[in-house]
Amino acid sequence: MVSPILADRFPGLPHAAGRLGSGSDVFGWDDEVSRDHDWGLRLSLFVPADAVTEVDEQLQRLLPEHYSGFPVRFAFTGQTVPRHHVDVSSVSRFLDDRLGFNPRADPSVPDWLSLTGQAALEVVAGPVFVDTADELTSARRALDWYPHDVWRYVLACDWIRLAQELPLMGRASDVGDEIGSRIIAARLAQIAMHLAFILERRWPPYAKWLGTSFSHLAYAPELRGALDGVLTADEGTSRQHSIAAALEHLLERQNSLGLTAVTGATIPFWDRPHIHPNPTIIDQLLDGITNPDVTALPRGRGSAEQRTDNVDILINPQARARIVAI
Repeated sequence: MVSPILADRFPGLPHAAGRLGSGSDVFGWDDEVSRDHDWGLRLSLFVPADAVTEVDEQLQRLLPEHYSGFPVRFAFTGQTVPRHHVDVSSVSRFLDDRLGFNPRADPSVPDWLSLTGQAALEVVAGPVFVDTADELTSARRALDWYPHDVWRYVLACDWIRLAQELPLMGRASDVGDEIGSRIIAARLAQIAMHLAFILERRWPPYAKWLGTSFSHLAYAPELRGALDGVLTADEGTSRQHSIAAALEHLLERQNSLGLTAVTGATIPFWDRPHIHPNPTIIDQLLDGITNPDVTALPRGRGSAEQRTDNVDILINPQARARIVAI
């Protein structure tokens, strides 16, 4: 529907079109439940900044009410006036709205750390149907993955996060606090899953789709059983054995990538019957960093999504930038 309007009203206009941004359908995981609100035909359309308003107005005037039985105009939650949901923007504005920076313009280290997996996926995950100027495609290529030294830093931060809480899981169980131990175990499992995504160079989505996306990782079958054990064990010793097995799988993968050469993912925690990650893992990851902007970063603080799970911060590029500047 959109392409003929562009060809007729804006011949030769550079543009790109796809289904990007937020929404379960961007991942291809929408179902009947997803369609109970904000549902209808949607498209992401990118044109030069000075053409955005006119293109949007023409689409509002010329698009039909329905196509193939689907509504073209409908109101989003909190809105009262139906309108089309061809989201017309420039590529630069879209990138700034989603990321807070232009990935094609040599992003800084803080830029990369402000990036969440979900924000990256809102740019790179959905299908692109046409890109006559290569502007959107080049931005997606630029978001392929972290620079190598930032990658090492983020990995080290996940291992540090594991080290901060792993001994606490067993200690809580020792004093009869099984609910506290389970909560810590769940947190550790989430960090281990995040680490699996980062090792596989895959952007992790937000919480609703984290497990679904995790199941598609190449390394998931080996890791899944151990993580299930962490989450379902009814006492502390079994939880500890399961998380140790998960960390061994992750270390094996990390070693195979040449990022570390460490034997044994965990070591005893002082004289207690608890474990924590082998500190050599963290040392080797950080020692391999050569970029001075990365070596100057605070140890263990990591990216925005490693620092907080507050949704109001994680969906706001400016708030994410502020939090990684601390």
